[in-house]
Amino acid sequence: MDIDYRLAFDLAPVGLALSRERTMVDCNQVLCEMFGATREQLVGQSFQILYPSADEYERLGARMAPLLGKGGTYADDRIMKRVDGRLKDETFWCHVTGRALSRETPHAAGIWSFEDLSSRRTVKADLTPREREVAAHLMSGLTSKEIGKALAISHRTVEIYRARLMRKYGAHSTPDLVHRLLAG
Repeated sequence: MDIDYRLAFDLAPVGLALSRERTMVDCNQVLCEMFGATREQLVGQSFQILYPSADEYERLGARMAPLLGKGGTYADDRIMKRVDGRLKDETFWCHVTGRALSRETPHAAGIWSFEDLSSRRTVKADLTPREREVAAHLMSGLTSKEIGKALAISHRTVEIYRARLMRKYGAHSTPDLVHRLLAG
């Protein structure tokens, strides 16, 4: 039996994108639907249009490059932004996994999958870009020191952001905050 790889790419149950230098060179229909855009609106565009802010796009790109270079893959849960349609500019939780085609030049070319987590986890509070990053790491079970190292900030700064998140979500402890973030 011959496998039609184009058909498999187009019908995959998750959003898929092929990249070159952090620009989308191809994507499937699921990705278009997830971000409320047409293929024509996405192909040829920087992934930056899928992020809530340019700052988050830049910081995440800088953090993921060494990890892609080391292991060839990268994955996380992050807040993304819908591009167009009736939900334009809505933020939502998304699980993103990527593979660099070359570890020596991790952003040169890759394949990325996107899974919309909004049915399980909603973005309830209006969060700053840094709060979104800290929240994503808290949900992964990292300590303040580990988050600080990952974000290249002090653990005390992480604790300030965690306290802000706790106020916004009405949480009484870090485990309660994580539960509320995971529950949406």
